[in-house]
Amino acid sequence: MDFPTRHLTQPLPYDPSYEIPEEGEAETIAGLTETMRGIADTVDKDSGHAPRGVHAKSHGLLRGTLRVLPNLPPDFAQGLFATIDGEWPVVMRLSTTPGDLLDDKVSTPRGMAIKLIGVPGERLPDGAGDVTQDFVMVNGPAFLVPTAKQFLGNAKLLAATTDKAPGLKKALSAALRGAEKALEAVGGESGALKGLGGQPLTHILGETFFTQVPLLYGRHMAKLSLAPVSPELVALKDQEVDLDHKPNGLRGAVVDFMTEHSAEWELRVQLCTDLEKMPIEDASVEWPQEDSPFIAVARIRAEPQAGWTHSLSLLVDDGMQFNPWHCIAAHRPIGSIMRVRRAVYAASARFRAERNGTPLAEPHNLDQWREH
Repeated sequence: MDFPTRHLTQPLPYDPSYEIPEEGEAETIAGLTETMRGIADTVDKDSGHAPRGVHAKSHGLLRGTLRVLPNLPPDFAQGLFATIDGEWPVVMRLSTTPGDLLDDKVSTPRGMAIKLIGVPGERLPDGAGDVTQDFVMVNGPAFLVPTAKQFLGNAKLLAATTDKAPGLKKALSAALRGAEKALEAVGGESGALKGLGGQPLTHILGETFFTQVPLLYGRHMAKLSLAPVSPELVALKDQEVDLDHKPNGLRGAVVDFMTEHSAEWELRVQLCTDLEKMPIEDASVEWPQEDSPFIAVARIRAEPQAGWTHSLSLLVDDGMQFNPWHCIAAHRPIGSIMRVRRAVYAASARFRAERNGTPLAEPHNLDQWREH
């Protein structure tokens, strides 16, 4: 593969001074932990099952293989991507953001969580013995708010609406989709409208996903994206999905596609070259691609498969957690949003495990998948 040689600036090496703890960050972590637990507790009391505090509903559960591309330039051959002929099994979980299980017509941003299994490398202290690497992504290039404290404010609003007025949520989502469609008709786009429920009713497999917030990339700092590349997958971009009287229509669309087709994505990396244009602590800033383009470093391929089943849901939705802090040290998350996720995600996982009576442990292989 030929790689672009038009980098305008060399990537910056990471320095710990680039991370500046937000005032009251410990209190923000405690507040987010309580808020996410409250969302899961509300749903558990109503349904008898504790989901994730966010991204509770899965629309696709896939198994694939990640292969590192050959002959990567030195700046991109970092961390696990420095492994020549690196290849690992992958679990992929497609979801939407709410913490309760809503009709798909309440249309919110889509998520893609990726878990590589069997990855070698130095681990963080709380991941000793693990062999996984997770990447958690959403279908937008930047986070809705700049800081963890503002993220807490949004989460409290989300918690206040959990399990309330589903009919009103559908009506509001329809109105927001109309506003977003009108904006897009004149060449615009609004992450805020999409975040509130204005996500277009398009096929989830046609989306491009982004980590939105940065992580270490070996000696550098980066954001990652995952983009469809196989022709059948690319054809799903902006393809509308009929959700009339189909509360789980997105899941049905994934199942219909994956039972007939293979799918292939590129995993791409955008390196930080300018701290003013590409800040570490302001997650709401989209890093300009004209200064640092996304470069492909690996491909993920999924062969035809079920796409989603109840037994796979028990294995993945209940039995696995996806957390960017499940990582090798070379891909440690950075920035305030990522720092608060460390404790909040771990507490959410413990709560789910206790309430559901399902132990959570990082997998060392995917032998169980064959049984589902």
